Amino acid sequence: MIKFGKILLGAGAAALLATTFLHAPAHGAEDMHVVPAPALDVKPADGLQTAVVSGGCFWGVQGVFEHVRGVTRVVAGYAGGERDTADYELVSTGTTGHAESVQITYDPHVVSYGKLLQIFFSVALDPTMKNAQGPDSGTQYRSEIWAATPEQSKVAAAYIAQLDAAHTYGAPIATRVDRFRGFYPAEAYHQDFLETHPDYPYIVYNDRPKVEALRALFPQVYEARARMTNAKS
Repeated sequence: MIKFGKILLGAGAAALLATTFLHAPAHGAEDMHVVPAPALDVKPADGLQTAVVSGGCFWGVQGVFEHVRGVTRVVAGYAGGERDTADYELVSTGTTGHAESVQITYDPHVVSYGKLLQIFFSVALDPTMKNAQGPDSGTQYRSEIWAATPEQSKVAAAYIAQLDAAHTYGAPIATRVDRFRGFYPAEAYHQDFLETHPDYPYIVYNDRPKVEALRALFPQVYEARARMTNAKS
């Protein structure tokens, strides 16, 4: 199956689209750059911590953070709605309140919450797009940061204000900061999709450029081997 807009297409239909995708320039790749680091960051705590963000299709966002040093696990899933509607087909209607999201588990003594947000805004999405990313549109593709603590909320909100004040982008940031209300893992076939389907046209066109940008722009935290969610320990 391949995702095209809000639709998952079978292999035959995907093949018909491959030529268009593979001969088109990567969407927004030329615009990726390192944005300023946050002036405020979360203080490191003992033990592993989690961050939950939404930035369009979860395949690419998961793929980016699986290559970040200090990240121990990244799960694709849903946030913003209720448990009983955390289902791909339902979420794809745009009526559940959910956004495609990722839950990042990380060691704050190796990579900070602020560094994760800097990577998020630099290479994982276009934060000026409202309810859309790349070819996908709908509230399920909105950009959102789900703050699990008051400190995460303060840091995320201050960072967005900092980037907007510096006119980092050509338009105001549309990313929202909201209180974390739960995260529900997506279906197994969505997990590690970028790593297990590297030649899918959607991945080639939309998501592999994000990982390449991470490698080029953040070499100090980039890890070539992905920390795959479904990998056996």
